[in-house]
Amino acid sequence: METIEKELLRGGQFLVKETKCDDVFTPEDFNEEQTMMKEAVIEFNDREIIAHRERFEKKDFAFTEECMKKAGDLGFLGVAVPEEYGGMGMGFVSTMLVCDYISSGTGSFSTAFGAHTGIGTMPITLYGTEEQKQKYVPKLATGEWFGAYCLTEPGAGSDANSGKTTAELTEDGKHYKINGQKMWISNAGFCKLFIVFARIEDDKNITGFIVENDPENGITLGEEEHKLGIRASSTRQVFFNDCMVPVENMLAGRGEGFKIAMNALNVGRIKLAAACLDSQRRITTTAVQYANERKQFKTAIADFGAIKAKIAEMATSAYAGESASYRAAKNIEDRIALRIEAGNSHQEAELKGVEEYAIECSILKVAVSEDVQNCADEGIQIFGGMGFSEETPMEAAWRDARIARIYEGTNEINRMLSVGMLVKKAMKGHVDLLGPAMAVADELMGIPSFDVPDYSELFSEEKDMIAKLKKVFLMVAGSAVQKFGPDLEKHQQLLLNASNILIEIYMAESAILRAEKNAKRFGEEAQKEQIAMAKLYLFNAVEIIKKNGMEGIVSFAEGDEQKMMLMGLKRFTKYTNFPNVVELRNTIAEKVKAENKYCF
Repeated sequence: METIEKELLRGGQFLVKETKCDDVFTPEDFNEEQTMMKEAVIEFNDREIIAHRERFEKKDFAFTEECMKKAGDLGFLGVAVPEEYGGMGMGFVSTMLVCDYISSGTGSFSTAFGAHTGIGTMPITLYGTEEQKQKYVPKLATGEWFGAYCLTEPGAGSDANSGKTTAELTEDGKHYKINGQKMWISNAGFCKLFIVFARIEDDKNITGFIVENDPENGITLGEEEHKLGIRASSTRQVFFNDCMVPVENMLAGRGEGFKIAMNALNVGRIKLAAACLDSQRRITTTAVQYANERKQFKTAIADFGAIKAKIAEMATSAYAGESASYRAAKNIEDRIALRIEAGNSHQEAELKGVEEYAIECSILKVAVSEDVQNCADEGIQIFGGMGFSEETPMEAAWRDARIARIYEGTNEINRMLSVGMLVKKAMKGHVDLLGPAMAVADELMGIPSFDVPDYSELFSEEKDMIAKLKKVFLMVAGSAVQKFGPDLEKHQQLLLNASNILIEIYMAESAILRAEKNAKRFGEEAQKEQIAMAKLYLFNAVEIIKKNGMEGIVSFAEGDEQKMMLMGLKRFTKYTNFPNVVELRNTIAEKVKAENKYCF
């Protein structure tokens, strides 16, 4: 394990500290093992999943299970599982990579894979006792058994801790008797094991249990749900009627279920972002191949500016999504390594490593799930009428993408969480927001500099702009925290504004750092299109930040304070030299068109 020389930022610190491009990990940094793994997964996806797309669309649940078994045989279900429990014990980046490239064939398989490896297996590897891990994890890692996660109830959705399912200790003290109803349970139809959350007596928090799926033991399933997308993902209600669970199957301690649920979802969120990446690559590829072939007015539609704009934006979002997802994944991997070096157990290291970057996990979940939806939407548009037909893969991609904004915590919840967690970290002293926010307030009172900076170096203006956008966040969020204090969480629309600013900063900065790192390595000419994507993403981000900044400022500040903040907003979102947006898009689109695929 090489020691980590660079300064490893804590979660959320990207906002107040500068990150050097050499300190970010990019997909171009995959090592030989990772590249081989990626190729093996792509091959599996093409052969076993994409070749049989129509079976998934026809709700062939048995086929989803069959593909899961094959993924298990190849070891793909056990990449994140330590070797002593039958897994491959790969690092966090490698587990992201597998999730990324295995998920783009169909949302049905992607959901089954994610539910099993993430929230189905992970809670036991991270919270289980040695006995629990020995007993269950090897079966899950190989695909001998499949797992499911029972949290959501008819009355408890976003408020996960409000579940009504009960667990009652039997008189002999040997079992818990579970009663209740869970819904929207992925993999319910073919799983052998449930992670079930239930409340003991009047506990404030729910408790987690490992429950084997035995119909003789008071477990019944509802019919398969009819869904907009992910049609061959088994989704059912699960009913527990005096289901007896041995006391030794409690996961972690009594009342710790809520904590398990939240931490399992942190991993789930960044993995969900990964699961949307290759979908964007494939949608972009499919769209450009069609646009190169489709002729209208005696011209390939890929040559029309209106179509080029779409292709460029689709590629740019995918590039930014990859950049940010792998940046965060490597931070998590490095944090885990540091904790293991410091003597933490694998369990503790992984838990704390992911928890440290919970803010980034929420940011990525929101950004990438929304980008994949837009990408699929534009994919349909490029196909025109054919895009609306089941004969082409676009409409299924669009339907499958829709769930990503809902599960693992809705995007609204995740937006509010990202800002809420950041404020909490600031209160704990883990991220110094107050100092920088005060500095921005002072800067607003001062006289702005009218010197024209020297922007001759690549990305110097863009990095300057990122630093100013961070000031917008500090200005808006800083004032809001001052004004509302702990009541800030009641001002949801304001939190949404702040989170939109936060998200764009992280995504734009990630794209710029990746392009800069690669331009240094491979030369600017070789990275011309990547540089264009980073600049285009930033241009779009500035507009989103301007709008959200203004909405926030005019809604909670008035009089002189409002005037001053609006002036600050204007100052902090102003380019010295605007990029030529049409030229950037054309540069990107021409490259994608010439390669006839997403090629970055």
